[in-house]
This record gives sequence, structure tokens and C-alpha cells, in this order.
Amino acid sequence: MTVTVLFAALALTACSAPQAGTTPSSAAATPVPSAAAATPSKSSGPYGEFPTAAAACAQISEQATGATLLPLSAAQGKTAELEQAKNELARTADMVPDSIKADFARLSQVAVAGVKDQTVFSSGKLQDAMAPVQAWLAANCA
Repeated sequence: MTVTVLFAALALTACSAPQAGTTPSSAAATPVPSAAAATPSKSSGPYGEFPTAAAACAQISEQATGATLLPLSAAQGKTAELEQAKNELARTADMVPDSIKADFARLSQVAVAGVKDQTVFSSGKLQDAMAPVQAWLAANCA
């Protein structure tokens, strides 16, 4: 598990602003609820509620990596840090672009569930939830 966490951290922290002419996209086809499609949100822009591509890439990468570390805070009994990390993860999930909103929300839910159920990590559920977010980062932040 340590190797997986380190790999995820390294893969996600290699994020930078996208090259000119690229457009954001989600590598995974995720159904969008009809209500969200009908009503534009603040996060419907290419970088969500973030002011720049660099800010979006940095925050999404940081929070996705941090999601993998939630059980460590829980195991160490750092309740305040754990709650703060969960709140930041939820806030980021609200700010991400619509193209990965459902994927990031799923990553957040799976990571939080992993605090109480360690099999989330050993079963590959976290890696599966992380994959579309990593794909978005690779497509938009490389």
C-alpha cells in the first residue's frame, strides 16, 4: 500500500499548466445528471471555480493525493487534521470543473470510506476511483 500511495503522490504532483491549444476533457465517460446539464454552474468553465489552469491543476492534484493519505491521519488519531482534510476534499469537489465533478466526488467518497474500511485500499477501489481524476490531470495539466 505504501508503494501505491507514493506512486499516486508522485504521479499527481507532476502537474503544471496546460499547453496552449489544449482543451479539458475527461478520459472516463461519466453520466451527468440531467439537472446538472440543464443548469449551468460556477464550475462549468474549463477549470471550474479556479481562477487559472495552474490553480486548478495544483489544487486537484494536491487534494487527490491527500485523499490517499486520509487513513494515515485516522490511524494516528489526528481527528482535527482528518476533519480538516475531509472538508478541504469536499470543498475541492465543489470547485472542480463539471467534466470531472462526478469523478472527483466519487474519489472523495471512496477515500473517506477508506478511513473506516481499509479494504477500500487493498481491493483497488481507491485506485479505480483515482483513475479518471489522474486521466484528467494528465490531459489538462501535463
